[in-house]
Amino acid sequence: MSANSGTPFRGTIGKTVAESKPWWPDAPRPPEGAPNILVVLFDDVGFSDFGCYGSAIKTPTIDRLAAEGLRYSGFHTTAMCSTTRAALLTGRNHHSVGVGCLANFDSGYPGYRGKIAREAGTLAEMLRIHGYRNYMVGKWHVTPLTESGATGPFDGWPLGRGFDRFYGFLDAETDQYAPELVSDNTHIDPPGTYADGYHLTEDLIDQSIRFIGDHVADRPDVPWLTWVALGACHAPHQAPADIIRSYDAEFAHGWDVERERRLTRQKAMGLVPEGTRMPARNDGVKAWEEHSADERRVFTRLQAAFAGMLDHSDRHLARLVSFLETAGIRDNTVIIVMSDNGASQEGGPLGFVNAMGPFNFKPEPIAEKLSRIDDIGGPDTHSNFPHGWAMASNTPLRRYKQNTHGGGIRDPFVINWPKRIAGKGELRHQFVHACDLTPTLLELIGVESPGTIAGCPQMPLEGESFARSITDASAPSKSSPQYFEMFGHRGLWQDGWKAVAFHPSGTPFENDKWELFHLDQDFSETDDLAAREPERLAAMIATWWAEAEKHKVLPLDDRFGPRFAENAARFHGARHHFVFHAGMGHVPTDVAPDVRSRSYTIESHVEIDEQGADGVLISHGDATSGYSLYVRDGHLVHDLNIGGSHQIVRSDRKVPSGARRLGVHVERLVRKEPPAKGARTGITEYTLLIDGEPAGSLQTQLGFHTLISWSGLDIGRDRGSPVSHYEAPFEFEGRLLRVTVTMHKDQRLDGDAVGNAQMARQ
Repeated sequence: MSANSGTPFRGTIGKTVAESKPWWPDAPRPPEGAPNILVVLFDDVGFSDFGCYGSAIKTPTIDRLAAEGLRYSGFHTTAMCSTTRAALLTGRNHHSVGVGCLANFDSGYPGYRGKIAREAGTLAEMLRIHGYRNYMVGKWHVTPLTESGATGPFDGWPLGRGFDRFYGFLDAETDQYAPELVSDNTHIDPPGTYADGYHLTEDLIDQSIRFIGDHVADRPDVPWLTWVALGACHAPHQAPADIIRSYDAEFAHGWDVERERRLTRQKAMGLVPEGTRMPARNDGVKAWEEHSADERRVFTRLQAAFAGMLDHSDRHLARLVSFLETAGIRDNTVIIVMSDNGASQEGGPLGFVNAMGPFNFKPEPIAEKLSRIDDIGGPDTHSNFPHGWAMASNTPLRRYKQNTHGGGIRDPFVINWPKRIAGKGELRHQFVHACDLTPTLLELIGVESPGTIAGCPQMPLEGESFARSITDASAPSKSSPQYFEMFGHRGLWQDGWKAVAFHPSGTPFENDKWELFHLDQDFSETDDLAAREPERLAAMIATWWAEAEKHKVLPLDDRFGPRFAENAARFHGARHHFVFHAGMGHVPTDVAPDVRSRSYTIESHVEIDEQGADGVLISHGDATSGYSLYVRDGHLVHDLNIGGSHQIVRSDRKVPSGARRLGVHVERLVRKEPPAKGARTGITEYTLLIDGEPAGSLQTQLGFHTLISWSGLDIGRDRGSPVSHYEAPFEFEGRLLRVTVTMHKDQRLDGDAVGNAQMARQ
């Protein structure tokens, strides 16, 4: 019978497929009336940054969801992005599931593998068993970045952890105009450029609408989970210039006035108790008026870029919410909007226009920042705001992301569900932790967490559902203690009290000063009761150690920089030679050749006809940092781009036609005399090679001392934000056979500097 004969295929004897029951088991079905779930996860947004939490930043979409739903004042995270995501996704503590710190390294200890254990199923894996379809959009960052290449392994990528579709990025951050995009299990080019109006946030919302729209068209009877993890407001702070500049006047008064204004609004809202006191400025933050007029102007624009990015995201979130309404599915969709940790301290005391230079020891003085003030938020910047504005974001809380004081771990949380949440615009003050989200959603749906997933026995959930508090404002907070730990900073919440210790890196843990706060009466952690309640504090510290042992927190490890350096050395191992063939895809930065602080040689094998051939041979990075080897106007060119400073060497002769070897040799030169006191860099010589013969050289103190770029590597093109002075993708016009990279064994990484640069990426 031909396939197009018009006769239906007989699925069982005498019946068509449409008439018969399939031979395979019935597909799992969710409970009757199970809701859709939309999780919107912001990045590095502080407690007070949403309008409905006290800010003057325009977030009408989020404010509306809050006004029609609930706001929580006691939602807590883990102080970092990978760790909070692991807790949110699994319903367990982050150390317990193997993500005690970041996905960027694996220290070998059970709590610090950088990858969610198979015994800790994700919410998507749990819901799949109950018939849900699951869609992931945006930032993932719970896969070791050394597993983010074209060969995976993919078991830690979203599709390997229960999601049916994925569109987003695997790393901690990405450029909003030229992102490192992945579709399902494949790295792809961004669908647009800055020149034609592309921005990642808009793209992510478009894809969210597409996933949900496709779902509704195909299976309107099946509920879905859509997890939207925006890049906003992680650095780089990038948004349309007109939105950014609209906030200059709003924040010209500075961070001291802004903190007071936000706290006043929070008290008026009932978000914090009337007696809440403003803590002193964080360590190292000066009064706004102590800064020069030039500094204040730059700092205001850097804050405006942060605000503009949040405002821009809210505008596009409005499109997604509107789509749910148009599709008639808003009423039974649980919408959650939250942040993964407090505002970031990685901008340092003065902020950055392009952080990539300073991370490689290229200074960015205020005069340079001021000269580039109108570039802030654009495609060749990697901006981040200074400590003072991060402090204001976290109003009225102390410290920042990475820390276990309130500024690092207390975050906004909005939940909206028209069908079930009757309390419109109400507040909830219960203590809630990130690991409590999955148990709460399971209870709202009416399903249990499975005992096994794909044959793997599951560890118990460690979070506690707070579903009761949604309908009962007087419901108690969780009954079990909740520990915190990040880079040696520690904390414990228990029955309304909090013990917390700030840990200076490199100092003995036994020297840490523990503080004690009665959070139920001291929202901002300003009244230290340690001396007045020594017995309570001692008991809570003992509980912290017990919880730490139970949840795989131990051994404590505050080796901030060495962990990054060791992980890089362990991954690359003895490999010092890479071969890249023409036609291959994009290579993420963490699996590309590690040419930091070492000598190396790049050589491309090409064939050029009589008319010549221009274009990129190899490029790694983007407009903010990286290197590119290319041919232009017949000459071989190498550009070392350190923070937007271009060290360019051009061949002293044209490249002949025919089969050629075109390359560059990079040599770290040994000083004949000791470096000057405080010097961090040596001299590096870049020598162009045509058929192995020198063709021009350049010496410079600049180099890749701690990082190359957060953007990856391409062969025969520069796919996105261009490293050098050409228009991307500037594809090579000749025949490119292969490119080899040989790394010499003289690498000497500064672990602390590498750690500082990497932390700004988180």
